[in-house]
Amino acid sequence: MTDLDESLPRRQFLKAAVATGGTAALSACVDRLAGSDTPTPEPVPTGDGAQAHPEGQHEWNDHVRTDDHGNTLLPRHQILLYCNLPDEGPPTADDRQAVGDALNALDEAYAWSHEGLLHSVAYSPAYFERFDADLAGVDLPRPEPLSSFETPEFDEQDLLVHLASDRPDVVLEAEEALRGERETANDTTVPPLTDAVTVESRRTGFVGEGMPHDRGDGLEGVPEDNPIPEASPLFMGFVAGFRRNQASESYVTLPDGPFAGGTTKVVANWRQRLDDWYTEQTYEQQVMEMFSPQHAEQGLVEGVGGNLGDDSRIDQFLDDLPAAAREHGRIGHAQKAARANRDEDGTVRLLRRHFESTDDDVASLHFPSLQRDITAFEEVRRAMNGADVTEATPAVRQRVNNGILEYIFVRRRGYFLVPPRVKRALPRPDGG
Repeated sequence: MTDLDESLPRRQFLKAAVATGGTAALSACVDRLAGSDTPTPEPVPTGDGAQAHPEGQHEWNDHVRTDDHGNTLLPRHQILLYCNLPDEGPPTADDRQAVGDALNALDEAYAWSHEGLLHSVAYSPAYFERFDADLAGVDLPRPEPLSSFETPEFDEQDLLVHLASDRPDVVLEAEEALRGERETANDTTVPPLTDAVTVESRRTGFVGEGMPHDRGDGLEGVPEDNPIPEASPLFMGFVAGFRRNQASESYVTLPDGPFAGGTTKVVANWRQRLDDWYTEQTYEQQVMEMFSPQHAEQGLVEGVGGNLGDDSRIDQFLDDLPAAAREHGRIGHAQKAARANRDEDGTVRLLRRHFESTDDDVASLHFPSLQRDITAFEEVRRAMNGADVTEATPAVRQRVNNGILEYIFVRRRGYFLVPPRVKRALPRPDGG
């Protein structure tokens, strides 16, 4: 049995099913999708196999929905499975065969799209330390604190499996098949991933207009009256992921070396404390702290920010942040990060794919970031600290008036290599 409340509206019920997980939740999800009060769901499209899918496991952008401005809309339902090999030392040939067979079966079972299933497997520095040889051609250090005021728990499990789809029944079914709880997924036999690994941690999330508001009632970190705008895809009330402020998939792809065609991935989890965000800050102050003081001063943002189209316009406001902070008494999250998130040619360095979570009944954010080098992420994250701004004016402190740092608290962070598809099954450090 599950703790799912059958009286919940359909959208809330389906998100709750993903968060709960398990065979019973999948059954309840399928029953609700096929219920008399909803249209018959479309069949889930099948895949064409690993050889027909993109070389990069991270190549999602051409296979998901976009909005009217061309901004990528990430799959609504997502599951993260953090896994370990049970024994010490390198994986065996049987282990590699088991992982490869399971992932290849998913590519046969589901189309590579938001209507089917997008998925990836990534490997931590701890995984590669199982081998005698060093990891070749990839910047993948062990994670460490990136500010003086954060104390995250570091995810150093061997591998991370990421499942994403607009269909809640798809991510649940795929997970159950990988865990060996069912033999098939979308009528395709799936050998269990758990023949080789154990699932140490399961985390879930969602993203999309209306979803945070639907899940905000009674959630720790959200004010009792649930002021999250219904039009917002994220808990903090604004859209994100503007196309012109994101790195391209090709830019974050490793250009050479044994893992060419892959990328690196950071996944952090932030607990959000939104009582102060919504009760102490005016809308104008929220715009100042999320984007920049100049955005508020010039009235650039309307509502949840959809009027900005495909460009947050943050690049206009990256000069002399200390002066802006002295004038306005606060500084923006986006403008702090953007200073480090551009290369010498002005090209954006990180591809961010964040989504919300209600795991443990707490408002939080899963923050996957893709980049060629982990160093790029670390530089952007340190820029968020705004150390130069705090030195310029007493109005901006370590957290207060310093972007959104007052409202987010990093709980976990892990670093991973996402190999190209052909090398995704427990690779050796040399890519073999």
